[in-house]
Amino acid sequence: MKSHRHEIILEIIEEKAVATQEMLIELLAERGINTTQATLSRDIQQLSLVKQRDENGIYRYTFPAVAAAEKSIFEEAVTSVDYAMNIIVLKCHAGMAQGTCAAIDSVNHDGIVGTIAGDDTIFILARSENDAKKLAKKFKSEIFSGK
Repeated sequence: MKSHRHEIILEIIEEKAVATQEMLIELLAERGINTTQATLSRDIQQLSLVKQRDENGIYRYTFPAVAAAEKSIFEEAVTSVDYAMNIIVLKCHAGMAQGTCAAIDSVNHDGIVGTIAGDDTIFILARSENDAKKLAKKFKSEIFSGK
């Protein structure tokens, strides 16, 4: 339940400018997740979310710096994402797989058992086929969001 709630929290703050915990509680409730302020506060801490000013000067919750760095690396390095069963394959520009793999490892994604990188390919072993499907979808969205 907690990992699902964390995933939804990250989706919400990516989609909307969330300035307060109260607003985040309301947005979670709209998605069928009822939580307390104390639980949400722990979630924010565990996700290492920070408040930063957006382009309009409004403070909002945002991804931790490592996750932002991962997203930037993805946009630059990864050319394709695919999965088969519980293995995800990321194809990268030549020489960029190891740095990208290190960024993935630094974020500690739920559902990843381990990673291995070559020169232009990364293999990610997920716990289940469902985890692989979710992660592949997330990685694809990171690649194509900036292009």
